[in-house]
Amino acid sequence: MREIVLDTETTGLDPKDGHRVLEIGAVEVVHQTPTGRVFHHLINPERDVPEDAVRVHGHTADGLKDKPIFAALVEDFLAFVGDARLVIHNAEFDMRFVNAELLRLGLEPIGMERVVDTLALARKKHPGQPNSLDALCDRYRIDRTKRVMHGALLDAEILVEIYGELTGGRQRSLSFDERRETGPSTAGPAARPFAPRAPRRARLLAEEAVAHGTHIATLGEGALWRLYQGHDVLRTGS
Repeated sequence: MREIVLDTETTGLDPKDGHRVLEIGAVEVVHQTPTGRVFHHLINPERDVPEDAVRVHGHTADGLKDKPIFAALVEDFLAFVGDARLVIHNAEFDMRFVNAELLRLGLEPIGMERVVDTLALARKKHPGQPNSLDALCDRYRIDRTKRVMHGALLDAEILVEIYGELTGGRQRSLSFDERRETGPSTAGPAARPFAPRAPRRARLLAEEAVAHGTHIATLGEGALWRLYQGHDVLRTGS
C-alpha cells in the first residue's frame, strides 16, 4: 500500500486568520517502508511570519521571500500525493492549512477519509499519556536529537518510524506468513518460502541405542527425556 507521511509548518495556528503554509515535507512509503522519494519545499507565505511562529520553526519572512509561492508548487505537490492515503500527526491542523491553500487556488480539497491521524492512533494505544512527537520518540526510543526546532521533512521522517510502531508495521514485516503484492525490489532475490524439514533418524549403533534406553529407564517416568518426541526412536534404535 502506498502512503504519504506528511507534515507542514505554518505562519500561525488558523488559516481563517490569514495564516499560510510555509513548509511542506512529505515522505513516500510503500507497506510502511520509505521508498526514498520525498517532497520538500520551503514556501513564500506571501505575508509576515509572527515571532511566536519563528520560535517554533526558525523561518522568517525575510528568509522565505525568495522561495516559490504555493501556487507554483501545487501541481507537483498533488502529483506526488496522487491518490495515496495521507499519514499525519494531529491531522486536522495540517489538513485545514493544506485545504485552505487548495481552496485559495480554486482546487478541490483533500477529503479527511483519506487521512490517518497518528495522534488519534497514539491516544487510543496510550490513553492518558503524552502523545506528542517528542513523547512518542522517547517512548519508542527513536532518535530525535536533530529535532532542535520543528521542520516539516524531519518531522515526517520521524513520523514514518512512529507510524510503524503504532501499527505494528515493524513486527509484521518479519512474519513468515505474510504475503504482499509489491513492486520491483532492489533488495535482491526473494527468499524461498520456509518449509519444515522431516526429522532425521538418530545415527546410533544398535548397542548405543540399547545403552541409551537403559539409562533413560533409570531416570523414572517423570524424566524430561520422556517428553521428547524422538525418545522412542532413540530408545529402540528402530
